[in-house]
Amino acid sequence: MERNHKQIRVQFKEALNSGVTQQFPGAFNAMVAMLIEEHGFNGVYCSGAVASNSLGLTDTGITTLAQVSLFVRQIIQKTSLPVVADIDTGFDNITETVQEFEKIGTTAVHLEDQVEAKLCGHLDGKQLVTTSEMVSKIKSAVGAKKDPNFQIIARTDAKSVEGIEAAIDRAKAYIDAGADIVFPEALHNEKEMEVFRKAINVPLLSNMTEFGKTEIISLNQIQNLGYNMVIYPVSMQRLAMMAVEKGLETIKSTGSQKDSMVGMQTRKRLYEVLKYNK
Repeated sequence: MERNHKQIRVQFKEALNSGVTQQFPGAFNAMVAMLIEEHGFNGVYCSGAVASNSLGLTDTGITTLAQVSLFVRQIIQKTSLPVVADIDTGFDNITETVQEFEKIGTTAVHLEDQVEAKLCGHLDGKQLVTTSEMVSKIKSAVGAKKDPNFQIIARTDAKSVEGIEAAIDRAKAYIDAGADIVFPEALHNEKEMEVFRKAINVPLLSNMTEFGKTEIISLNQIQNLGYNMVIYPVSMQRLAMMAVEKGLETIKSTGSQKDSMVGMQTRKRLYEVLKYNK
């Protein structure tokens, strides 16, 4: 698929400031990204947790730059939508990482302020790097990019560790360092989201992940709070894996997949999604 990466980045930046909250469901493979586009969403999100899960790994900083870059590149190649990627703590070299993700056509990346052996943002026990260390990393990320419209998103996990005021202070320092967007992870509810919005004057990203610390709220509520984009990072993978589990149970218990076929994507529909005859 032909993509004009620079044009997509410009359009993404404009959309962030349009007053309409941009919805980015997470894709766990290229075909999911194709479906996200077909269903009219604004963009595709590539979660580090999903990349790890797909390899049978925990989201604890185990994956490599090469593994995550391949995962993201395969998705980018099959959609014309903006693609935002999770680069965890930046892997071994933040300059190399940013340049790699810009080169493969990513629209934006987010970088978090945890230590290298990071945890999922909705687990307890997270450890943070110092503000100055994260500021230095953001400056390196900004300095590494060649396209000024390639967006650097600063994620802070500080709310759960140091409290919301400390998280806001960190976010302001990250903005001063050159971050374009702020991602306050694991805010609990609308009140905390409102407090953060009032304190920060750049675009904000909201994470509507399931079974975590954040209350699930609607798109209208998120937009009314003034958040510029929302991600649903693991939703599609969770839905798919539940269906896989049920299908395996059916085959094991009945000796056939026949009873599961009503919930399957048909061959005809698969070929439609893949544009098999075009």
